[in-house]
Amino acid sequence: MTDLLHRRHVLALLGGLGACVLAPGAVFAKPGDRVHLAAAWERQGSFHIGVLSTQEGAGQALQVHASLEVPTRAHGLCVLPDGSVLATARRPGDWLVRWQPDKDSEPQWLWQDGERSFNGHVLASADGQRLYTTETDAETGASLIVARDAHTLVKTAEWPTHGIDAHELLWDTQGGKSKGQGSAAPTLIVANGGVPTAPETGRVKRDLGTMDSSLVRLDARTGRLLGQWRLQDPRLSLRHLAWSPDGTTLGIALQAEHDDAAAKDAAPVLALFDGTALRVVAAPQAIAQGIHGYGGSMAATPAGWAVSCPRAHGIATFSLQGEWQGLVPLPEACPLAVQGGALWAAGLGASLQSAQAAAPLRHPHGRGLQDVRLDNHWVLAQKIGMKSAPSA
Repeated sequence: MTDLLHRRHVLALLGGLGACVLAPGAVFAKPGDRVHLAAAWERQGSFHIGVLSTQEGAGQALQVHASLEVPTRAHGLCVLPDGSVLATARRPGDWLVRWQPDKDSEPQWLWQDGERSFNGHVLASADGQRLYTTETDAETGASLIVARDAHTLVKTAEWPTHGIDAHELLWDTQGGKSKGQGSAAPTLIVANGGVPTAPETGRVKRDLGTMDSSLVRLDARTGRLLGQWRLQDPRLSLRHLAWSPDGTTLGIALQAEHDDAAAKDAAPVLALFDGTALRVVAAPQAIAQGIHGYGGSMAATPAGWAVSCPRAHGIATFSLQGEWQGLVPLPEACPLAVQGGALWAAGLGASLQSAQAAAPLRHPHGRGLQDVRLDNHWVLAQKIGMKSAPSA
């Protein structure tokens, strides 16, 4: 409780200091002139979410368009139809914020009371009226999906994920009806990471021999379990998700939790789900050892699957059928996003446009992003792109 009060005190100070900052001298620009990405980052011990922007083409600097200082490290982001940005704290997190970077309104904060924690991801309904967060019950360790009103952030429903350490969630492009579930209701896909932790020790992993990672499909109206799938190797944690461009295959980024270092280094970082079964996709052994079994962000383009691998300083790429294509070098590669069928990837000091191409286009990081470490996720934020950014 003391830590919670401290964080709220920090938040109050941030609000008093005007932590929401729009780029000075911003002028109106035509929509589509620039690429805008909602992102999270750390700079010299302070944490931020914001909107970054650049123009397409090699050499164009990536710059800070708008930023908001947050109390602790952020993780997943979501952009609503009205242009507001949602962000959640990294697990186990105690805050969620809704922020409108192109308006002067105050950010809207939601704090957990200590009985629950956010698990780092939030998803919105297509109309932006409802939010869905992965959360964990501090007493039991069980994970839940919590549905909230997008305007008030008030909880309207909650359902178990039938696992622990639930992480990213996505809308199911295939739906229950298409798989013989007899229902046309929208369905959710949720990755239960399965890594046991304890409230008193935060992110410290324990009892890894009891890991139980799974992928589940839930009815988004009632929370009814429509399916659950597991990999043969129980030490592979399912973390981040992305659909193939045609919506028929789900890619899942994996993180290995083996006790044996050699087994961990040889572990795959990608699994594929065709709606009925999960299978792992391996990288060549010599490459896998440098990846160390750690997959970060997940994305898919017509060129294939991409998994950021910060420990290998690159992006692991595969064809849509699962064949290995190569490791794209990028120091501390982390967030991935898709714009117009092209992969955008951020690293330390520079980002790549068309990262899967034979000659990716490099965007150096501008003045506002010097010494900045971008976090795991960024998402397209074109609805925000009404103002330009400062000079590099």
